[in-house]
Amino acid sequence: MNALNEMEVINKKRSERYKKPAKRILIVIGIIFIMVLLFTGLGYYQATHFNSSIKINSIKVGGLTTNQVINKLKTTELKNRVYIGNQQILDGKPTKMAFTEKDLSEVKKLLKSQWTFFPSFKEKNYSLVPKKADQFRSVAMKKQVEEKLLEMNKSLKAPQDADAKLEQGEIVISDSKDGKQYDVDGILEEYKKQKYTSDIHLKPLLLKPIKKDSPIIKEKEQILEELLKQTVDYKVQKKVHPLKASELIKNASVSNDKKITITASDIKKKIHAINRTQATLDKNFTFKTHSGKNISVKAEGYGWAINAEKEAERIQKAFEKGDKAISASNIYGKGWSNEGIGYETTANHGIGNTYAEVSIAKQHIWIYKNGKLVVSTDVVTGKHSTGEDTSPGIWYILYKRTPYTLKGTAVGKGEYAVDVKYWAPFTNSGQGFHDASWRKNWSKKAYLNDGSGGCVNTPPNIMKAVYDNLSTYDPVVIY
Repeated sequence: MNALNEMEVINKKRSERYKKPAKRILIVIGIIFIMVLLFTGLGYYQATHFNSSIKINSIKVGGLTTNQVINKLKTTELKNRVYIGNQQILDGKPTKMAFTEKDLSEVKKLLKSQWTFFPSFKEKNYSLVPKKADQFRSVAMKKQVEEKLLEMNKSLKAPQDADAKLEQGEIVISDSKDGKQYDVDGILEEYKKQKYTSDIHLKPLLLKPIKKDSPIIKEKEQILEELLKQTVDYKVQKKVHPLKASELIKNASVSNDKKITITASDIKKKIHAINRTQATLDKNFTFKTHSGKNISVKAEGYGWAINAEKEAERIQKAFEKGDKAISASNIYGKGWSNEGIGYETTANHGIGNTYAEVSIAKQHIWIYKNGKLVVSTDVVTGKHSTGEDTSPGIWYILYKRTPYTLKGTAVGKGEYAVDVKYWAPFTNSGQGFHDASWRKNWSKKAYLNDGSGGCVNTPPNIMKAVYDNLSTYDPVVIY
């Protein structure tokens, strides 16, 4: 082999030695380029598609773009079934989800939050609420759930709270008992917190009874203890009667808003006892006559008593509100309008020092004002022989009229109508003081066979003084 050929061989080998590394470099560059393309494509895919095991509101969205997701959400049907625990209580009408294009931005945020460079198979279930309120779910269906729960509760046993009560004068704390009724308010609160899914599963929350060791029961017990310590000063006329709750109140309860309700008491009995010792209605008065003699005269139109029923209610409310004192107000009697006459009077055994005194036996009247005699005159009272006697008893002046026409009937005379200058009646039946210009017989015994129809005939020349010294409500004592 000549030198020329040897050089060609050497150059050829050298050329082949340099070609092999270059080829490798090209292969590596090609592989890198392909990998860059793959990773770029993968990154783009991952950035625009949800991972395979992702759900939104329990709806599979794996592999979908945000636009595909929003379209799927818009067209997904909600079955609107409601379960309490494992029990289905409502099978609502199916509706479409309320998602719109306005929710796309939120879907994009979820896409970013779940992004991983490499595909992930980790399961995630995101919760998303549409910007447009689902009126059926939030209003109509919620109302249906409430109505259903209330209807179910009607047939379920209610829980029984512990309670503190006053029973027969003793504070008693009762135990609580569990029930089966649902806590409607609590379940509706859970309903509002539910995720926006096809079915709604709610916890079977039950109404809890108030326990006997709760602060509520302790406070009720304290309120009842304070009630039993309470005294209401009950004023009747000028006398004050201390009414003790511990003696009068038998049964009471306290509401959860701390209001006391008395359900049984001896308050009415106490009022009856006060009436027996202090009231004057239908009772006999001790009356000191013009001569100084004490006699007993029964109250007729005059007199008062306490309405025990109404006053017991007032006193009960005073105890319930914590009032310390109360004055009697429901006073009744045989007055013109059933009013009790003489309640404000305590002097002179309840008659006072201003009154008219009529003696049938003496056929005479005495009128006292503030304890002083101001008028004294003979009179003629009702006709005894025909039973038209002026009625004995304690009455009062109903009203005064001047002049006046008297109308009525008289035994043996039929109906009559006569004019008088002064008229001051004291009985509801029509007896009263008046002048009698027609009368001729003014003797002391005239009343036996020639008396009036029941009135007190007064001489015309003195009747004005009688009239002027009598006032409405003044007692008239006839004996």
